[in-house]
Amino acid sequence: MVDVGSKEETDRRAVASGHIRMGPGTFQRLLDGDLPKGDVLGTARIAGITAAKRAWEIIPLCHPVRLTGIEMELLPDGDLPGVRVRASVRAKDRTGVEMEALTAVSIGLLTIYDMLKGIDREMEFGNIRLDRKSGGRRGDYVREGSGFPDRAREKGREKRKEEVNET
Repeated sequence: MVDVGSKEETDRRAVASGHIRMGPGTFQRLLDGDLPKGDVLGTARIAGITAAKRAWEIIPLCHPVRLTGIEMELLPDGDLPGVRVRASVRAKDRTGVEMEALTAVSIGLLTIYDMLKGIDREMEFGNIRLDRKSGGRRGDYVREGSGFPDRAREKGREKRKEEVNET
């Protein structure tokens, strides 16, 4: 395990994302809330947060980090069809929180799979990756094209969906 004792505590942040693709029928059932195991997205959100807090317990040589915040975003996306997941993790510590963010996304996606596998065993995970990080000696990192829709684009989709439903 790397000795981080001599490093300064700094504000650390990492954002990771990924997605799960599913069949159109499964996606529609997810949107309708017609699922035998209940609230899939709410459960995946809690699972991701819990996983981020416990990353050091399941990844060998990963340091325990004093997390100060975890946000999970789960966005149904008809273009996949499936769900896009993004985790933002913050800490003030001596080491980064990339592993915590990546773990949160991975477990969130696995939870979605677990809750829908009785309906669709052909779901696929994709693009699990670090989108950005800040803090630490090596400075900031930002991946070109994060692959996660911004809120404005998502709100536009929701509005178009409402307009279609009204006609």
